[in-house]
Amino acid sequence: MALVLLLQLLTVWPACRADITPTVPPASYPKPWLEAQPAAIVTPGINITLRCWAPQPAWRFALFKYGDAAPVIYRDVASELAEFFLEEVTPAQGGSYRCCYRRLSWGPGVWSHPSDTLELLVTDELPRPSLVALPGPVVAPWANVSLRCAGRVGGMSFALYRVGVAAPLQYRRSAQPWADFPLPGARAPGTYSCYYHTPSAPYVLSQRSEPLVISADGSGSSDYTQGNVVRLGLAGLVLAFLGTLVVFDWRSRSRAPGSMWA
Repeated sequence: MALVLLLQLLTVWPACRADITPTVPPASYPKPWLEAQPAAIVTPGINITLRCWAPQPAWRFALFKYGDAAPVIYRDVASELAEFFLEEVTPAQGGSYRCCYRRLSWGPGVWSHPSDTLELLVTDELPRPSLVALPGPVVAPWANVSLRCAGRVGGMSFALYRVGVAAPLQYRRSAQPWADFPLPGARAPGTYSCYYHTPSAPYVLSQRSEPLVISADGSGSSDYTQGNVVRLGLAGLVLAFLGTLVVFDWRSRSRAPGSMWA
């Protein structure tokens, strides 16, 4: 029995391990795909099922973890699906997984191409995101600003908070490791933070980002207003001076000898 298992390991590993591509025609040996249930990011102690789906009925499946010297688990299933159970997972069980399959009609030691990599993350808390303002944290009233909350994992749900407001200001789900929150410039000034979490249970949350202060750019409008005030003040002084001259001239003429108004 031990000899049989050793022969299986020697035949499957060179053909299906994560960093070696089997020398077989891709069209004849299409790769499977691998998914995690309930999620690929979970807290420790959760039971996880890794499902390897083959595009055709298979006879044997193998699950590999990057860095391990042998398949984690074999499954002999006459079906397109094999399930690999990881009970009460620990952070050490996180990592990069792949799977492959073989059929009875294939030659000895022939396996499919490996699936795409599945990244399994087992953690109590996601890394803290960053929050930046695009194009910058100083906004004119007539302009717009976008606040980008950036984590390290794609497919998460993001929430934007404003200091003084209990409920999230905006909420978005993004396939990218970041989400953008647009704000009108007139209402943007304030202090903001964000966080992200897995989109479905079991939820894994990140810490809040460092606070980001958005301030109003009033320099242009202030200079314009002050300039108008100065110009209007000068014009008023000129008008007052001219009015004074007119009144003085009129009085001088009315008092002169021979004046028709005398």
